[in-house]
Amino acid sequence: MCLIALCDDETGELDKTEAMLNVYRNRNPKYELVIERFQNAEELLFAVREKNFLPDLLLLDIYMPKKLGTEVAKEFRELGNDGRILFLTTSTAHALEAFRVDAVQYLVKPVSEKELFPVLDKIFLHMEEEKKKFLLLRIDGKISRVALNDIVYCEAQGRYQCMNLADGRQAVLRMTMTEIYGMLSAHPEFVKVGISYIVNLEHIDSLNAQDMCLDNGKNIHLPRGAYQPLREMYFKFYCEEM
Repeated sequence: MCLIALCDDETGELDKTEAMLNVYRNRNPKYELVIERFQNAEELLFAVREKNFLPDLLLLDIYMPKKLGTEVAKEFRELGNDGRILFLTTSTAHALEAFRVDAVQYLVKPVSEKELFPVLDKIFLHMEEEKKKFLLLRIDGKISRVALNDIVYCEAQGRYQCMNLADGRQAVLRMTMTEIYGMLSAHPEFVKVGISYIVNLEHIDSLNAQDMCLDNGKNIHLPRGAYQPLREMYFKFYCEEM
């Protein structure tokens, strides 16, 4: 599913953009587009700030009352949202500011399907590729995006699981180890070690019959019988990578 936010102070422009998105959705049902409309910046920023609204794509007008769209986009970024931003506007005067907030494109109104649809194709294709490299997890009550290569290992701690990240952070997850492994098992770098650990092979520094040392300094004692299959998976993973 892809959550799209539209923000424009003119109802007619919202209607027009939503209509084009509906045409695109009908032609591309695999993307499961969900569209939310906002007629002013305050509504949008309130939803992001207070309701944990995290659109994957924001189609944003620049010329709106009280705040320019570029100012809205800056606040959007400062609130921690890294969704794509696509500006739809009547002037190119703010193009430089648009790309300072990492906008993916800047289209001048009136925007046609011929102009919009190729941009959407590129955005959604890139998003599909990127989804393979991230997990969406609920951490501290918020939905957070975690890069797969940042996950060093997961450790079972009673009813909770502790995910240890490359930057030293720990995320406590209210999930079972089976649920976490179900999310990670499609990626060959993640392997189960005994019943208590899931380890990212990319973060193993050394390995012997007793334990393995990870690149964050963590030593994990290997349960009986774990060394040989782990050693084979480790070498197979790196041989296939070469």
